[in-house]
Amino acid sequence: MTDRDARQAEFFRNRLAKNERQLRRWARKEGIAALRLYDRDIPEVPLSVDRYLGFPPGAAASGEPLAALVLALYERPYEKEEAEEEAWLGLMASEAAGALGIDPASVFIKTRRRQRGLGQYERLGAREKEEPAKSAASELWVEEGGLSFLVKLEDYLDTGLFLDHRPTRALVRAESAGRDVLNLFSYTGSFSVYAAAGGARSVTSVDLSRTYLAWAGRNLERNGFDPSSCPLLRADVPAFLAEARRSGRRWGLIVADPPTFSNSKMTEADFDVNRDWPALLEGCASLLEPGGRLYFSTNSRRLRWEGERCPLPWEDISEASLPPDFRDRKIHRCWRLSAPA
Repeated sequence: MTDRDARQAEFFRNRLAKNERQLRRWARKEGIAALRLYDRDIPEVPLSVDRYLGFPPGAAASGEPLAALVLALYERPYEKEEAEEEAWLGLMASEAAGALGIDPASVFIKTRRRQRGLGQYERLGAREKEEPAKSAASELWVEEGGLSFLVKLEDYLDTGLFLDHRPTRALVRAESAGRDVLNLFSYTGSFSVYAAAGGARSVTSVDLSRTYLAWAGRNLERNGFDPSSCPLLRADVPAFLAEARRSGRRWGLIVADPPTFSNSKMTEADFDVNRDWPALLEGCASLLEPGGRLYFSTNSRRLRWEGERCPLPWEDISEASLPPDFRDRKIHRCWRLSAPA
């Protein structure tokens, strides 16, 4: 360990402990069991750290929850020797575990690299896992807003619950009562669960991945919602929108949170949100009931928003849609579109 590594480790440990103290009471009050504690706060330590408190599948949800960390390394702007990087990551993982009183075996290390296509969400291969198999629980049910969600801490780059979308999920729950809700690019169905909890008349989830639709079904069942009354449809979103328009279907609330880029053998064309967002919003707008709402979000920093190309009156709610535990206020952008009554 170099003197530089030692200094970085000390700064990292102190900042992590400080952030946890500042967020602890807020998280407990809000019923949040998964939160971001660190996100490149120190430029020389380009990591994100998310803490999860929950119970493994099959375990009774009583007593003290298990604590785990997901520590992700952002792609560096320069090359670093693999052995040196692994040693540095091991040091930072040890410091994080010590700062938060967490079993080192429950720290899961990942590397965030620029990915395209379905690789954004696919299971990590053996080379992409930064550590060998864990003895600690790598799957947990975590609470958020009185609801439960399954997170997988080891096998995927993303755990199945996007923590930065908590406020938007709350908005969807608040506006779902009595409405038919459509969740596009539904991933593991967290928006669908919130909509069902908000009293939606129906909730339809659309995604290309069988794996994530099955995961969404588990989330719905865990929260007491029958997946048979909340359809989980495997389909290409642009094709689904075109077919729904032809058949005259309508929804009162639509959520569209697409990946930046997606390709699949099931689709005729690739989807690129930077290019295709106007067509996506046009398709969604055509399916809204009078007075309906559309929430559109993206984590692409390259998307150029041109309000004149938007098919409905809109408002930028990006700042209001970001939770207090996210230091990076540009992690996503979000717009709310409203159809005339």
